[in-house]
Amino acid sequence: MTLNFIGIGLNDEKDITLKGLELVKKADFVYLENYTSKLNCNINYLEKLYGKKIILADRKMVEMDAEKTILQQAKTKEVAFLVIGDVFSATTHMDLFLRAKKLGIKTKIVHNASVLTAIGITGLQLYKFGKTTSIPFENENVETPYDVLKLNQENNLHTLFILDLNQNNNNSLTVNDAIRYLLKVELKRGERIFTDNTLCIGCAKLGSLDQIIKVGKASSLLKENFKNGMHCLIVPAKKLHFMEEEALNLYKQ
Repeated sequence: MTLNFIGIGLNDEKDITLKGLELVKKADFVYLENYTSKLNCNINYLEKLYGKKIILADRKMVEMDAEKTILQQAKTKEVAFLVIGDVFSATTHMDLFLRAKKLGIKTKIVHNASVLTAIGITGLQLYKFGKTTSIPFENENVETPYDVLKLNQENNLHTLFILDLNQNNNNSLTVNDAIRYLLKVELKRGERIFTDNTLCIGCAKLGSLDQIIKVGKASSLLKENFKNGMHCLIVPAKKLHFMEEEALNLYKQ
Protein backbone atom coordinates (compact mmCIF):
# COMPACT_ATOMS: atom_id res chain seq x y z
CA MET A 1 0.00 0.00 0.00
CA THR A 2 1.73 3.21 1.17
CA LEU A 3 4.42 4.40 3.54
CA ASN A 4 3.53 7.99 4.44
CA PHE A 5 6.41 10.12 5.73
CA ILE A 6 4.79 12.92 7.74
CA GLY A 7 6.57 15.85 9.38
CA ILE A 8 4.69 16.91 12.51
CA GLY A 9 6.48 20.15 13.40
CA LEU A 10 8.49 21.14 16.45
CA ASN A 11 6.16 21.86 19.34
CA ASP A 12 3.03 19.82 20.05
CA GLU A 13 0.21 17.75 18.56
CA LYS A 14 -1.32 20.81 16.86
CA ASP A 15 1.65 21.43 14.57
CA ILE A 16 0.74 18.65 12.15
CA THR A 17 -0.66 19.86 8.80
CA LEU A 18 -4.21 19.07 7.70
CA LYS A 19 -2.81 16.94 4.89
CA GLY A 20 -0.68 15.02 7.36
CA LEU A 21 -3.56 14.56 9.79
CA GLU A 22 -5.78 13.14 7.05
CA LEU A 23 -3.16 10.52 6.21
CA VAL A 24 -2.67 9.61 9.87
CA LYS A 25 -6.38 9.06 10.37
CA LYS A 26 -6.44 6.69 7.38
CA ALA A 27 -3.39 4.74 8.53
CA ASP A 28 -3.48 1.16 9.79
CA PHE A 29 -0.20 1.65 11.67
CA VAL A 30 1.26 4.89 13.04
CA TYR A 31 4.93 5.10 14.02
CA LEU A 32 6.64 8.02 15.74
CA GLU A 33 10.42 8.26 15.31
CA ASN A 34 11.65 9.08 18.80
CA TYR A 35 15.44 9.06 18.76
CA THR A 36 16.49 12.23 16.91
CA SER A 37 14.20 14.77 18.58
CA LYS A 38 11.27 15.26 20.96
CA LEU A 39 8.04 17.22 21.08
CA ASN A 40 7.05 19.53 23.93
CA CYS A 41 4.01 17.43 24.79
CA ASN A 42 3.15 13.92 25.89
CA ILE A 43 2.44 11.25 23.27
CA ASN A 44 -1.06 10.90 24.73
CA TYR A 45 -1.97 14.29 23.26
CA LEU A 46 -1.05 13.02 19.79
CA GLU A 47 -3.06 9.84 20.21
CA LYS A 48 -6.11 11.79 21.38
CA LEU A 49 -6.03 14.17 18.40
CA TYR A 50 -5.15 11.52 15.83
CA GLY A 51 -7.49 8.87 17.20
CA LYS A 52 -4.73 6.31 16.71
CA LYS A 53 -2.39 4.23 18.84
CA ILE A 54 1.19 5.39 18.25
CA ILE A 55 4.10 2.99 18.09
CA LEU A 56 7.41 4.48 19.21
CA ALA A 57 10.17 3.71 16.72
CA ASP A 58 13.68 3.67 18.14
CA ARG A 59 16.89 3.75 16.10
CA LYS A 60 17.18 -0.04 15.97
CA MET A 61 13.66 -0.42 14.59
CA VAL A 62 14.15 2.20 11.88
CA GLU A 63 17.72 1.51 10.84
CA MET A 64 17.97 -2.26 11.38
CA ASP A 65 14.53 -3.87 11.76
CA ALA A 66 12.33 -1.84 9.39
CA GLU A 67 12.11 -4.72 6.88
CA LYS A 68 10.40 -6.77 9.59
CA THR A 69 8.09 -4.01 10.80
CA ILE A 70 7.50 -0.66 9.08
CA LEU A 71 8.40 -1.70 5.55
CA GLN A 72 6.81 -5.14 5.83
CA GLN A 73 3.49 -3.63 6.91
CA ALA A 74 3.63 -0.90 4.24
CA LYS A 75 3.57 -3.57 1.51
CA THR A 76 -0.09 -4.33 2.26
CA LYS A 77 -1.27 -1.61 4.68
CA GLU A 78 -1.35 2.17 5.08
CA VAL A 79 1.54 3.13 7.36
CA ALA A 80 2.27 6.60 8.77
CA PHE A 81 5.84 7.34 9.80
CA LEU A 82 5.82 10.51 11.90
CA VAL A 83 8.92 12.68 12.13
CA ILE A 84 9.35 15.55 14.58
CA GLY A 85 10.22 18.63 12.53
CA ASP A 86 10.48 17.97 8.80
CA VAL A 87 10.65 14.56 7.17
CA PHE A 88 14.20 14.67 5.85
CA SER A 89 15.97 16.82 8.43
CA ALA A 90 17.75 13.66 9.64
CA THR A 91 19.58 11.42 7.14
CA THR A 92 18.21 8.27 8.76
CA HIS A 93 14.80 9.05 7.26
CA MET A 94 16.17 9.30 3.73
CA ASP A 95 17.68 5.85 4.27
CA LEU A 96 14.24 4.47 5.14
CA PHE A 97 12.72 6.23 2.12
CA LEU A 98 15.31 4.72 -0.24
CA ARG A 99 14.76 1.23 1.19
CA ALA A 100 11.03 1.61 0.62
CA LYS A 101 11.67 2.59 -3.00
CA LYS A 102 13.90 -0.44 -3.55
CA LEU A 103 11.13 -2.69 -2.27
CA GLY A 104 8.61 -1.10 -4.61
CA ILE A 105 6.57 0.40 -1.78
CA LYS A 106 4.51 3.47 -2.65
CA THR A 107 5.46 6.54 -0.63
CA LYS A 108 3.99 9.95 0.16
CA ILE A 109 5.76 12.91 1.74
CA VAL A 110 4.23 15.66 3.88
CA HIS A 111 6.69 18.37 4.91
CA ASN A 112 6.64 20.62 7.96
CA ALA A 113 8.78 23.15 9.83
CA SER A 114 12.17 22.08 11.18
CA VAL A 115 14.96 23.54 13.30
CA LEU A 116 16.76 24.32 10.03
CA THR A 117 14.12 26.94 9.26
CA ALA A 118 12.96 27.86 12.78
CA ILE A 119 16.38 29.36 13.51
CA GLY A 120 15.34 32.23 11.23
CA ILE A 121 13.64 33.75 14.30
CA THR A 122 17.11 34.69 15.56
CA GLY A 123 17.38 37.19 12.70
CA LEU A 124 20.32 35.45 11.06
CA GLN A 125 19.81 35.07 7.32
CA LEU A 126 19.27 31.40 6.46
CA TYR A 127 21.22 31.50 3.22
CA LYS A 128 24.31 32.60 5.17
CA PHE A 129 24.48 29.38 7.18
CA GLY A 130 27.31 27.05 6.31
CA LYS A 131 27.58 23.33 7.02
CA THR A 132 25.42 22.14 9.91
CA THR A 133 26.95 19.75 12.41
CA SER A 134 25.90 17.88 15.55
CA ILE A 135 27.54 17.44 18.93
CA PRO A 136 27.01 13.98 20.47
CA PHE A 137 26.91 13.18 24.18
CA GLU A 138 29.93 10.91 23.83
CA ASN A 139 32.35 13.51 22.48
CA GLU A 140 35.58 12.94 24.39
CA ASN A 141 37.56 12.14 21.23
CA VAL A 142 35.32 13.94 18.74
CA GLU A 143 36.57 17.10 17.03
CA THR A 144 34.52 17.20 13.80
CA PRO A 145 32.06 19.87 15.09
CA TYR A 146 35.01 22.15 15.85
CA ASP A 147 36.41 21.53 12.35
CA VAL A 148 33.04 22.48 10.83
CA LEU A 149 33.00 25.69 12.87
CA LYS A 150 36.51 26.52 11.70
CA LEU A 151 35.57 25.98 8.04
CA ASN A 152 32.42 28.11 8.34
CA GLN A 153 34.25 30.90 10.14
CA GLU A 154 36.89 30.98 7.40
CA ASN A 155 34.10 31.44 4.85
CA ASN A 156 32.18 34.00 6.96
CA LEU A 157 29.20 31.67 7.43
CA HIS A 158 26.96 30.96 10.42
CA THR A 159 27.25 27.58 12.15
CA LEU A 160 24.31 25.62 13.56
CA PHE A 161 25.11 22.90 16.11
CA ILE A 162 22.37 20.30 16.50
CA LEU A 163 22.63 18.86 20.01
CA ASP A 164 22.24 15.15 20.68
CA LEU A 165 19.11 13.69 22.32
CA ASN A 166 19.64 11.69 25.50
CA GLN A 167 17.36 8.65 25.32
CA ASN A 168 17.59 8.10 29.08
CA ASN A 169 16.04 11.40 30.19
CA ASN A 170 14.50 12.53 26.87
CA ASN A 171 16.34 15.84 26.89
CA SER A 172 19.10 17.09 24.65
CA LEU A 173 22.68 18.03 25.30
CA THR A 174 22.48 21.56 26.68
CA VAL A 175 23.72 24.80 25.18
CA ASN A 176 26.05 25.04 28.18
CA ASP A 177 27.48 21.57 27.49
CA ALA A 178 28.02 22.46 23.83
CA ILE A 179 29.95 25.61 24.75
CA ARG A 180 32.08 23.67 27.23
CA TYR A 181 32.80 21.09 24.54
CA LEU A 182 33.97 23.74 22.04
CA LEU A 183 36.11 25.47 24.66
CA LYS A 184 37.68 22.12 25.54
CA VAL A 185 38.63 21.42 21.92
CA GLU A 186 39.83 25.00 21.54
CA LEU A 187 42.15 24.56 24.50
CA LYS A 188 43.45 21.33 23.04
CA ARG A 189 43.98 22.76 19.57
CA GLY A 190 44.95 26.34 20.48
CA GLU A 191 43.63 27.79 17.20
CA ARG A 192 41.65 30.78 18.56
CA ILE A 193 38.49 29.75 16.71
CA PHE A 194 36.18 29.56 19.75
CA THR A 195 37.00 31.49 22.92
CA ASP A 196 35.22 32.89 25.98
CA ASN A 197 34.53 36.04 23.95
CA THR A 198 32.98 34.30 20.93
CA LEU A 199 29.46 35.55 20.18
CA CYS A 200 26.93 32.73 20.56
CA ILE A 201 23.21 32.18 20.28
CA GLY A 202 21.67 29.58 22.57
CA CYS A 203 18.20 28.28 21.71
CA ALA A 204 15.80 25.94 23.46
CA LYS A 205 12.34 24.63 22.46
CA LEU A 206 12.31 26.51 19.15
CA GLY A 207 8.83 26.64 17.65
CA SER A 208 7.07 26.69 21.02
CA LEU A 209 5.34 29.57 22.75
CA ASP A 210 7.94 29.46 25.54
CA GLN A 211 11.02 29.15 23.36
CA ILE A 212 14.26 30.52 24.76
CA ILE A 213 16.76 32.51 22.68
CA LYS A 214 19.75 34.14 24.33
CA VAL A 215 22.64 35.99 22.68
CA GLY A 216 25.95 36.76 24.32
CA LYS A 217 29.58 35.84 24.70
CA ALA A 218 30.32 32.16 25.29
CA SER A 219 31.39 32.89 28.88
CA SER A 220 28.09 34.69 29.53
CA LEU A 221 25.83 31.98 28.09
CA LEU A 222 27.62 29.36 30.20
CA LYS A 223 25.87 30.92 33.19
CA GLU A 224 22.38 30.91 31.64
CA ASN A 225 19.66 28.33 32.30
CA PHE A 226 18.04 27.12 29.08
CA LYS A 227 15.77 24.67 30.93
CA ASN A 228 14.54 21.37 29.49
CA GLY A 229 13.70 20.52 25.89
CA MET A 230 15.66 20.38 22.66
CA HIS A 231 18.60 22.78 22.54
CA CYS A 232 20.77 24.07 19.72
CA LEU A 233 23.75 26.40 19.56
CA ILE A 234 24.57 28.91 16.83
CA VAL A 235 27.89 30.65 16.29
CA PRO A 236 27.35 33.56 13.87
CA ALA A 237 29.73 34.51 11.10
CA LYS A 238 32.37 37.11 11.96
CA LYS A 239 30.74 39.74 9.75
CA LEU A 240 27.01 40.36 10.19
CA HIS A 241 24.52 42.28 8.08
CA PHE A 242 23.17 45.34 9.91
CA MET A 243 19.70 43.76 10.04
CA GLU A 244 21.16 40.63 11.61
CA GLU A 245 22.87 42.77 14.23
CA GLU A 246 19.64 44.63 14.97
CA ALA A 247 17.70 41.38 15.37
CA LEU A 248 20.31 39.79 17.64
CA ASN A 249 20.10 42.81 19.94
CA LEU A 250 16.57 41.66 20.84
CA TYR A 251 18.04 38.61 22.55
CA LYS A 252 21.24 39.93 24.10
CA GLN A 253 21.81 39.27 27.76
